[in-house]
Amino acid sequence: MLRIISANLNGIRSAAKKGFIPWALQQKADFICMQELKAQETDLNETMMRPDGLLGFFHCAEKKGYSGCGIYTPHQPDDIIYGFGNPEFDAEGRYVEARFKTLSVISVYMPSGSSSPERQEAKFRYLEAFMPHLIALKRSGREIVLCGDVNIAHHEVDLKNWKGNLKNSGFLPEERAWLTRLFGEIGYVDVYRKLEPDTTDACYTWWSQRGQAYAKNVGWRIDYQIATAQIAASAKTTSIYKQERFSDHAPLIVDYGWSI
Repeated sequence: MLRIISANLNGIRSAAKKGFIPWALQQKADFICMQELKAQETDLNETMMRPDGLLGFFHCAEKKGYSGCGIYTPHQPDDIIYGFGNPEFDAEGRYVEARFKTLSVISVYMPSGSSSPERQEAKFRYLEAFMPHLIALKRSGREIVLCGDVNIAHHEVDLKNWKGNLKNSGFLPEERAWLTRLFGEIGYVDVYRKLEPDTTDACYTWWSQRGQAYAKNVGWRIDYQIATAQIAASAKTTSIYKQERFSDHAPLIVDYGWSI
């Protein structure tokens, strides 16, 4: 069995203070893919860099306290790739890929466009640049599990207030069409939806910190595990961990019938 976890931490130092590291160790996961580290490697202590012997690989943003993603794993990878070859977004620390034989496990933090029109335009540039990379990865014949905060809810069932968000970043027609193409024409699989096709309010992984969004479960499903067909077909179980709150996101856990 292969256990993979995706977790947006909204600051690894903040999440560590809330108990994320002990929880992560208890999961006995093969890979813990993290996003929104909001730290440089020099900001991380040994417990954050290599908790209890896990290897840690981090792609930090050049801008301090911003973005960043990483992977914890007990397995020694054959190769680690930082960035996907786009200077604008590689500078923001949005991609780290761990390779093991024919398997790639990738942690990505895709841009949000909610803060300004300029950031939405940047998000569209990212989507345009990232799709060819995903196509090339798939054509390479590798098995892929891409984990991360995609910052897009795909369907109406994936967020509470879909009618009120039709013109908002994260639920724009162009963004949703990008996922539709990825899961349709390109052939990647939304692993959570493969296992839980009918889940509604229980599917959310992010809640605004405004108002009582978490208490009222006014959430969005924007954290994904996206996989190539063969390894996706091996997925056995999935869960969203909500018993503790390490950030404004909840960790997404998937167990695959796969070995490395």
